[in-house]
Amino acid sequence: MSGERNFSEEPGGSWKTDYPIRKLDDIEQLCIPWHEIDEERTARDVQRLQDAVGDVITINVGRGPAYRMWTGDISTDLGYLRGIEQFMVDMVDNPDWLHQLVKFLADGVLKAHDEAEAAGDWGLCAHQNQSMPYAEELQDPAPNVNGVKRTQLWGYMAAQEFTGVSAAMHEEFLLRYQLPILDKFGLVAYGCCEDLTYKIDMLWQIPNLRRIAVSSFADAAKCAEQIGRDYVFRYRPSPADMVSYDLDPDRVRSILRGDLEACKNCLVDITLKDVETVQRDPNRVRQWVIITREVIDKIFG
Repeated sequence: MSGERNFSEEPGGSWKTDYPIRKLDDIEQLCIPWHEIDEERTARDVQRLQDAVGDVITINVGRGPAYRMWTGDISTDLGYLRGIEQFMVDMVDNPDWLHQLVKFLADGVLKAHDEAEAAGDWGLCAHQNQSMPYAEELQDPAPNVNGVKRTQLWGYMAAQEFTGVSAAMHEEFLLRYQLPILDKFGLVAYGCCEDLTYKIDMLWQIPNLRRIAVSSFADAAKCAEQIGRDYVFRYRPSPADMVSYDLDPDRVRSILRGDLEACKNCLVDITLKDVETVQRDPNRVRQWVIITREVIDKIFG
């Protein structure tokens, strides 16, 4: 989906994407997606896994559509196709054209989801909420149980590429197109690393919303005031502050105490995500868990 990457000549340097949609009429080159499974290749890959580890672990065959998580939230592929800076300019310079592009992406995702459900390819391992996908209202994840409806599953979307976009434009150019897709799922989790502090009331439009991400970039206190006990406050402290670049117990306690005190009247879960490194010291994660539980016991009792 993304364009060619042009790498820096500096060793270990970054890269810049040559986005596929450069001109407005490039939109005409997009193709409508569909859901289809290569049964022969799938069977071959399953057999290879079965031969390798099938005696020690169950091999789950995920038959769900390709357009899920980052390929299904519209926002990610919009960034890959057009570029974040450019689509933000389009919101002002080419709004009708951008609506056409986003609608095309949304219609494609919904079409693939519908086709997968009609084919019986959604399974109980297709839950998505960026955490442990359990809830009293839904069936637990289970391997190789297919033929379920989306109403039996957790759905998930985020809008990381829209973190610098106003709530009004986020709603106009993204959320309104995400809603028909999310509406098909039993429960929904929304948000990843983007700051949703000033967009939470916008998310109330999602009728089956259950969990809202409060990233390390967000104002935990302001989010807590809005979320209350209506939704799960999905707290995501910065892994850099927690475990990635040394582990300072005093710093960890200070950050956790400040944020968790602010949301002590909410329904909170804590997710330590995007841990890119622990600098060859995996014991940091164990230490962090111990410290975090101590803080939780003091605040929540």
